[in-house]
Amino acid sequence: EVMLRTLGVCWERKESSVVGAGKGVFVTRGAVPARTVVSMYPGTMYYPFEPILLQSIANPFIFRCIDGVLIDGNDRRASKMIYRSCTGRDRIGPYLTCDRSWLTQYPKNPLAVGQYVNNQSAGHPANVAYQEYDIEVDFPFHLRKYLPNIHYSPNLQTAQDARYRPVRVVVLVSLRDIEAG
Repeated sequence: EVMLRTLGVCWERKESSVVGAGKGVFVTRGAVPARTVVSMYPGTMYYPFEPILLQSIANPFIFRCIDGVLIDGNDRRASKMIYRSCTGRDRIGPYLTCDRSWLTQYPKNPLAVGQYVNNQSAGHPANVAYQEYDIEVDFPFHLRKYLPNIHYSPNLQTAQDARYRPVRVVVLVSLRDIEAG
């Protein structure tokens, strides 16, 4: 109900109607207008020089950005453990620097389901486009707890270097009006 009142739409993850596509995200109530941010692709960010081999084995949730940055959006197995570990490592006292609730069945940020949005297939055109965006270090600290992305490597050596280390988010934007059903 909160999601419907706030965003004007409700969606849920469930089995896709496309055979072999796994889980998908479906609008269950309300509607999404065209050119609207509908979700975020959560996960651990890896720069091209960082190791990801073990996490990538049989992992369909690795998103490759245009510049080679990878986002591992798997909410199971090694990927989940690594994300939780990085979240604990980067917390500042009792304050989280990212959202880890997307690893659960009930995320605090309802937009953090982008890894389950199915792409186009034969007979099913794409409903969304992926847009990469870097959130700079001056982003308000008290709002970082809602961002579902974290760096694999710890902070750089100096505060001077840290200002050049934005958090990459990938948002999914609706290409057309999306109705429930």
